[in-house]
Amino acid sequence: MLTSGNSSSHPASFILLGIPGLENSQFWVAFPFCAMYVAALVGNITLLHVIRTDPTLHEPMYLFLAMLATTDLVLSTSTQPKMLAIFWFHDHEIEYHACLIQLFFIHAFSSVESGLLMAMALDRYVAICFPLHHSSILTPSVVGKLGAGVMMRGLLWVSPFCFMVSRIQFCPNRIIPHSYCEHMAVLKLVCADTRVNCAYGLFVAFSVVGFDVIVISVSYVMILRTVLQLSSSEARFKAFGTCASHICVILAFYIPALFTFLTHRFGHHVPRVVHIMFAILYLLVPPVLNPIIYGVRTKQIRDRVIQGCCRKDPWVKV
Repeated sequence: MLTSGNSSSHPASFILLGIPGLENSQFWVAFPFCAMYVAALVGNITLLHVIRTDPTLHEPMYLFLAMLATTDLVLSTSTQPKMLAIFWFHDHEIEYHACLIQLFFIHAFSSVESGLLMAMALDRYVAICFPLHHSSILTPSVVGKLGAGVMMRGLLWVSPFCFMVSRIQFCPNRIIPHSYCEHMAVLKLVCADTRVNCAYGLFVAFSVVGFDVIVISVSYVMILRTVLQLSSSEARFKAFGTCASHICVILAFYIPALFTFLTHRFGHHVPRVVHIMFAILYLLVPPVLNPIIYGVRTKQIRDRVIQGCCRKDPWVKV
């Protein structure tokens, strides 16, 4: 059933198929996804609690990490509960406005995550190239402004997606062959001309990811040049070690994100099941890996978690 407005006509709801091609296996596929979602929740909430309760971790690197953990919680929670309901309870229907809200959260906080990875690269650049001025350059005020700027960029850049989609005519078909409401998947149900929407989507992708990747790349080129000038091999190894966790997080986020983006635009011969699996992992793998990578690589966090597990009341400082 279509709901009509002054300049748009949209269905009251959409039907999310889940993973087309795996309809008979979705019940079992949901179990590893559920386990990953629980791991993401536990890991990121633990990370946030450790950073909040330990004053020694109130430094730029850990403040950015706390922002990243919050973003990961929003990203994973915006898709996984509905996805599990589809797989286990065959709850395929999603209300029109709920679909737009999900679309907004997915794309806005993907932009925020990319921006935070850029900010963390800048933090590593300042820490390694200007160690004596790190605390004076990246003050808590500067860190807060960077975080707020990244958040505002994501909200402002993605908001037009929802506005433009709400103003266009939909076809009678309301089936989305996907596990969640993604911008390009929703646009395929539109009967009107979508060139403006597609052009704006490309602009957002290149202005956000393109800019962030350039800043990250330049930061690490400068870091590499500084590290190679160190006379001590031990100092070089220590400097590289401080960046290893961040590089792993960058690869875990951008590789599936770029695959999903390129498949949408150019990968018409890529099997749909492969594309959708990557789209799911793009929003689920980083929230699972980030607390594990940083928890293992960062001694302060690792020691704090171990101390907490060994105490009867784990999060009360002695």
